[in-house]
Amino acid sequence: MLRLFGAKLGAINFVYPSARIWAPWLLETGDLVTIGRGAEIYNPGGVSLGSRTIISQDAYVCGATHDYQSPDFTYITKLVRTDPQVWVCARAIVLPGVHCKEGSVLGAGSVATRNLEAWTVYAGNPAVAVRPRTHIEMQWSTGRKQKDGSR
Repeated sequence: MLRLFGAKLGAINFVYPSARIWAPWLLETGDLVTIGRGAEIYNPGGVSLGSRTIISQDAYVCGATHDYQSPDFTYITKLVRTDPQVWVCARAIVLPGVHCKEGSVLGAGSVATRNLEAWTVYAGNPAVAVRPRTHIEMQWSTGRKQKDGSR
């Protein structure tokens, strides 16, 4: 259904029926992406989710805000993106313009107000780095042929 409304989805995505995608035509995902139960993707500025990204249950990815200093409360949209192997845990929030770099983890209930560095675990509000994450090399594939002909 998301593809019918213009979403550009990779192979084998798992989007739970209760997930809310505000502007499907502004959603792009890689392969093996999961958007969990009750997750909300508010994406007027676009959202790009790298392969093997997990957006867990009730997480909120927000791609817009307002300029509270502006007399007309100007609406501001910003792209939110994740690199491969990112995990946004349950009830976590990713704010406009944030880039979650490869392998980063945003802990449950945490709020990402700034970019998350690669292979680092973040927690809190605002989220701060709490420990490194072991770099994980993925050995399995989606079954689609790679450029070299392998699977």
